[in-house]
Amino acid sequence: MRKDDKKQLINSLTQQLEENSNFYLTDIAALNAEDTSNLRRLSFKNGIQLVMVKNTLLRKAMENVEGKDFSELYPTLVGNTAIMFTEAGNAPAKMIKEFRKKNDKPLVKGAFIEESVYLGDEQLDFLVSIKSKDELIADIIALLQSPVKNVVSSLQSGGNTLTGILKTLSEKES
Repeated sequence: MRKDDKKQLINSLTQQLEENSNFYLTDIAALNAEDTSNLRRLSFKNGIQLVMVKNTLLRKAMENVEGKDFSELYPTLVGNTAIMFTEAGNAPAKMIKEFRKKNDKPLVKGAFIEESVYLGDEQLDFLVSIKSKDELIADIIALLQSPVKNVVSSLQSGGNTLTGILKTLSEKES
């Protein structure tokens, strides 16, 4: 690979690392062509960008990114590495878990999710359980709405009861 090509690839990776706050480093080396193609299709279907990278170029791109510290991921940059860029932090973990029902790979080398680093394949179950930003916002809204719904419900049911009592009392006096 020419020096210019390497420079261009490093710049492209740097830009992707700056734009994405969630990515996974995986090992898909032992997958045959058919399984790799199936993984790529599944990635595309789930909105995950799967890219094979050279470790040295990825490390240089990581070093170029300002404001993010990827140094904990450097030891994982050995062997074959594929990087999965995603919007939702748990999407690749869910996809990998589903894909591994039929295959041994991909293995998770590491993940960078919203400024946090997770190392090793044993983190997969935890990564599946991580909620995305949108899921957390939905949970907070549901929690905030719950007490209001209870108060409104009580007022509505209490209003019907009070009306019934008043009506009965007014009819009794006549």
